[in-house]
Amino acid sequence: MKEALFYQKLENNSVKCLLCNHYCQIASNNNGICQARRNIGGRLYSLNYGKIIAENIDPIEKKPLYYFLTGTLTYSIACAGCNFRCLNCQNSDISQLTPKMINTIDQLPEADPEEIIERALAAGCPSIAYTYTEPTIFAEFALDCMKLAHHRGLANIWVSNGYMSPVCLEKIAPYLDAINLDLKSFSDETYQKICGARLRPVLDNLIRLKNKNIHLEVTTLIIPSVNDSEKELGDLAKFINNKLGAATPWHVSAFYPTYKLSNLPATAKETILRAVEIGKKAGLEHVHGGNI
Repeated sequence: MKEALFYQKLENNSVKCLLCNHYCQIASNNNGICQARRNIGGRLYSLNYGKIIAENIDPIEKKPLYYFLTGTLTYSIACAGCNFRCLNCQNSDISQLTPKMINTIDQLPEADPEEIIERALAAGCPSIAYTYTEPTIFAEFALDCMKLAHHRGLANIWVSNGYMSPVCLEKIAPYLDAINLDLKSFSDETYQKICGARLRPVLDNLIRLKNKNIHLEVTTLIIPSVNDSEKELGDLAKFINNKLGAATPWHVSAFYPTYKLSNLPATAKETILRAVEIGKKAGLEHVHGGNI
């Protein structure tokens, strides 16, 4: 447990979390939406600092990043928690914190940033990926690792939903080399219904990342009857082209029934191929279909 970097003290021992665009106001002895932040006596703490819940060596293309350190391996780590409540979450067992998980989080293996860097170097990985869960939710630990990683010549990668606050993004940006950001839909209604979040902050952060010249690739999971209409995919592709640039890679991947969306069918291969063509028609130079 470590005191959070991003918060503001309020009256009556309440706090306002400034980590992401939920801006949770949290009463004493309560947690934020992510469940990984707790107000203890008027101070906000990160409950998952250094509590590693997943650690693997992956091909960088799995993130997916196709145009950054291509063909290399990346040392991937995660701490528990997420600020989204996606009904189709593929890693719900480690990202969707339950009361039981919160109570046992101290039992998870703990690492300090120096250990993570040494493990990555020993594995021969030229980068560290903060992935599997939402790295924003363990930003303090990620940031400590990222600073050391740059000092030791390692690149830093985030795989993120893009809901971090502007102040959080400003803090991590000097140490962030590449990011794959999930643009889950081009509908605010869908974001609210499926993810428990809003679209506009994600779009704003995409533009901020592009303006900071951080390597950016975008992924959209195509969910039947949810975000697979020709109009929505066309509008999303046009946004990427107009606001992020035609050279920005767009990964369109297939959905499989999971978690709380087990009633929907898997995405047809034809739908993915159609999305690829929509992206190319919108002017995008690098459109990749995946998970088929």
